[in-house]
Amino acid sequence: MLKLAFSPFERNGARLMAWWDGQGAARVLAHEDPALLMERAEGTGSLIAMARDGQDEAATRIACDTVGRLHAVTGPAPDLPSLAERFARQAERMTGMGGVCYQALGVIATLLETPRDVGVLHGDIHHGNILDFGPSGWLAIDPQGVIGERAYDYANLLRNPDADLALSPGRLERQLGWISQAAGLEPLRLLQWGLAHAVLSASWSLQDGQDPEPSLQIARRLAGLLKV
Repeated sequence: MLKLAFSPFERNGARLMAWWDGQGAARVLAHEDPALLMERAEGTGSLIAMARDGQDEAATRIACDTVGRLHAVTGPAPDLPSLAERFARQAERMTGMGGVCYQALGVIATLLETPRDVGVLHGDIHHGNILDFGPSGWLAIDPQGVIGERAYDYANLLRNPDADLALSPGRLERQLGWISQAAGLEPLRLLQWGLAHAVLSASWSLQDGQDPEPSLQIARRLAGLLKV
């Protein structure tokens, strides 16, 4: 699979894929900016299909295992932006959106001021970015690359693979339990990062001319669980 990386997110991601060197991520065969040549996923499994077809917990645990393998990679990391920079770029828009986005700003500030387990993050973990590579197992693709608290990499799983499933009765609570157990995370901390990422996603949607309401609905549900 040949991918040409032109945006900053994609270029950071390409360098990160090369750095992981096949550990939890698709194996990179060659990398010369802006081109990335990597192993193709040829397995028939799909975490999206699993989550929708009664295997939601199994899909979540596979995703958590994959993220854990990524986080276990050590060594001098590529130069990547921080989570604080990521949120700062959207702070004005989130403030202007009001409602749950404005309410979440205090939670975001607290998280960024008290980081835990900081490391190299994928930055865009969701069910569609972890693929079945057959004998090589489930591996991640398409990272954005960011430095920050490891819990952030699990937060997006709360709202995926789609808003309808995420908002189904009891699903957010179940996901919090499954992810916290599989990743060894404090449920409250994960819930806070889930809210932070949901409002960030809403802001990105508005910026890109897309409907932010699905992300806002999830943010409101998470805020309700947090009693923000």
